Amino acid sequence: MSASEPLAVRPAPARRLIGLFGGTFDPIHFGHLRAALDCVQGLDLAELRLLPLHIAPHRAQPIASGALRVAMIEAALNGVGSGLGSCDGAESPPPAGRIVIDPRELNRAGPSYTVETLEELRREIGTETPLGLLIGTDTFNGFMDWRRPRDILDLAHLVVMQRPGAPTVRDAVLRQEIQHRRIDDPAVLHRVAGGHICFQTVTQLDISATGIRRIIAIGQSPRYLLPDPVITLLARDGCYGRVIGVTPGARVGLPHPT
Repeated sequence: MSASEPLAVRPAPARRLIGLFGGTFDPIHFGHLRAALDCVQGLDLAELRLLPLHIAPHRAQPIASGALRVAMIEAALNGVGSGLGSCDGAESPPPAGRIVIDPRELNRAGPSYTVETLEELRREIGTETPLGLLIGTDTFNGFMDWRRPRDILDLAHLVVMQRPGAPTVRDAVLRQEIQHRRIDDPAVLHRVAGGHICFQTVTQLDISATGIRRIIAIGQSPRYLLPDPVITLLARDGCYGRVIGVTPGARVGLPHPT
């Protein structure tokens, strides 16, 4: 679809937006969780699905196994009191309780292409439910290099999680897509199934999975960068190295029984 053509979307007046947040989550940390909650609250999402990828098409492969990354996400959501749910959601959960895990990409062979995930979801939920794909600003700048980017935009909205001081868009083709598709009222995302680009401000937390892995590798503590139950799992598995101050099998952040 060219930038001059009308958006190929169908109205979905009675449905609320479902957010999709993919990544390696290697490991999941407070930067992921706070941005996710900012989007749930700022966009009034029905739910937000965290999708750990299997094989990364455009970046280094995850170090932790898929099973461990799923366990870390589950531990993180339970550890921060999200009320971890299934992808079916609940009637009216609190904002953090709308964040759930969707492991479908781990269950699919081959590289985890977003367009294939969206096509699979559309076969399951139909063409009218609004979907919003959440991506960071750096990732967004390379969006036109993804597999079938315009098909992605036909299947879902693009929600760019923007932090203060984020770099400007450099790609001329992407700037044209923004000009054609950008909306500033999040309510619009609930009324059509896909096709728009929305910029959502999220809390600036200078935390990265790469930095956490480096901290562990050089023998420093990752406390306060990720939930304590995730640290417990990392200490038990040792995939990034020995986690100092934690005995494997102990539960971080809880008092020892007397």
